[in-house]
Amino acid sequence: MARVLICEPHDDISALLELVVRRLGHEPVAFLGGDVDHIGVDAAVIEPGEASALQAARSLRARNVPVLFTSIYPPDAEALELEPAAYLVKPFPLYALERELEAALSLTLARDAAAVAAL
Repeated sequence: MARVLICEPHDDISALLELVVRRLGHEPVAFLGGDVDHIGVDAAVIEPGEASALQAARSLRARNVPVLFTSIYPPDAEALELEPAAYLVKPFPLYALERELEAALSLTLARDAAAVAAL
């Protein structure tokens, strides 16, 4: 089971994202603001509209944690610089989030397994 950070400013959408993460068998972790360096997560679903969300994404990407962006706006240069695992424009079908999140987690698990095998 992976831990997935949810950073979404709208409570109803956040609850839906948490439901999707749980349905996939993973643990959703709510982003309450502040520093994410102390939070151990395997992936993140982030609405990049606020500066704190982008800062969280930067911190996670610096640790090679995959980030999926969800927004009503098309991607801008600042978001694309972070090389998100996916950028989903709302409204999107939930299966798209499921597929992209599982793909990002699979790559992370494969990378981590290769790193352990190299030791």
